[in-house]
Amino acid sequence: MKICVAGQGAFGQKHLDALKRIPEVEVTSLVGGNQDATAEVAKKYGIPHFTGDLAEGIKRADAVILTTPTQMHFRQGEQVMRAGKHVLIEIPIADSVSDSEKLAEIAKETGVTAMAGHVRRFNPSHQWIHKRVERGELKVLQMDVQTYFFRRTNTNAAGKPRSWTDHLLWHHAAHTVDLFQYQAGEVISDCYAVQGPVHPTLGIAMDMGIVMKTPSGSLCTLSLSFNNDGPIGSFFRYICDNGTYNAYYDDLADGKKNPIDLSKVDVSMDGIEIEDREFVAAIKEKREPNSSLAQVLPAMRVLGRLEQIIDPQRRAHA
Repeated sequence: MKICVAGQGAFGQKHLDALKRIPEVEVTSLVGGNQDATAEVAKKYGIPHFTGDLAEGIKRADAVILTTPTQMHFRQGEQVMRAGKHVLIEIPIADSVSDSEKLAEIAKETGVTAMAGHVRRFNPSHQWIHKRVERGELKVLQMDVQTYFFRRTNTNAAGKPRSWTDHLLWHHAAHTVDLFQYQAGEVISDCYAVQGPVHPTLGIAMDMGIVMKTPSGSLCTLSLSFNNDGPIGSFFRYICDNGTYNAYYDDLADGKKNPIDLSKVDVSMDGIEIEDREFVAAIKEKREPNSSLAQVLPAMRVLGRLEQIIDPQRRAHA
């Protein structure tokens, strides 16, 4: 299967690392903004073609993985699907409810495989929980989540300058909102949010707090910050009816910090690789993937509700 990766940055390279470990997959084109950086990454991974024109990359592929800035996701996602190619759009699929719904409609109209990069569904740690919930062994009573970064300047995960600005709500909260609904097996019924001051130059809130509830009473408390000068990433505490568990990316421990062996959960310990394998398998098997655009719409709608609470004037149309 020929795949084009759009986005030469830190997350694009995570996908390139993952794709190297998937049989019968060839990355035929790399699309990037900064062409010097794109050329360097293409050389590093042995990709035969690189360009700044997404249309050129689409021509050389059966499927496209978009790891480009959030503000480009809607336009590029539509472009890929209208060209009849399958697409995986990194989280968030868009930064408004209306654009997210339009993308799902285009996927249905064109009949292509269209997936969202909600990697928390695929991390072995969260899979371990999910499988037990499905078997009736666990019920999630409460999730307490901390998503912390130190981003007082506009830099990416590799410490390099960004050409766009990240967002606590539409990017980082999207992970947890979707995961909470996925693990609880219900759509969020109640939600509320507050945010701290807006950064004078970045133009975004640097701190945020969110609380959510499902109809059966499962709760989620989410704290987010770009001001945290310490360990970065998302830390998940699952308080269940039959145990407490702490997850951090692809690692899991019980409430007393005893590690849990996840080696048999899936074919890899890398959530990105498992996500990409699901994308490829869904295309080959002509089925809906886990984390399809349609499946993540409920999470995007909750984000829209939260935005109306914390910033009602910004997106009255969303």
